[in-house]
Amino acid sequence: MLKLFFRGSLLLAYKGQAVIEKRFSQLKTDFAVAPVYLKEVSRIQALLCIYFLALLVESLLERELRQAMARTKVESLPLYPEERACRHPTVSRLVEIFEDVQRHHLKERTEPTVRFTTKLSLLQQTILGLLDIPQSVYDA
Repeated sequence: MLKLFFRGSLLLAYKGQAVIEKRFSQLKTDFAVAPVYLKEVSRIQALLCIYFLALLVESLLERELRQAMARTKVESLPLYPEERACRHPTVSRLVEIFEDVQRHHLKERTEPTVRFTTKLSLLQQTILGLLDIPQSVYDA
């Protein structure tokens, strides 16, 4: 019986390997950072810790969005070109969807500051709604 338990848990761990490998490949490719030359071990460790935290935030964001989609019975979002459906959104796609959002502040001497913010598309508003992020975050 114990042998069967270990065999089953080993198989489950092996099946989850692809997810872990995906995160490690993201660590190697997705972060567009200029070359960093570090000599001190503590600084290398700190940089790896920051990368790890960034991956953690990415995976949590993906999980939150996918759970919200399941909760609200949204099968897919039109995240791909030509508005093709995406059932499992990734952070890289979300970044591409929001990369055109801009905010500018115009200040002229004594005049009050004027803010210009890109109007969010319906898709962007839907994503924010699923993530329970108020649109006022972008308007402020």
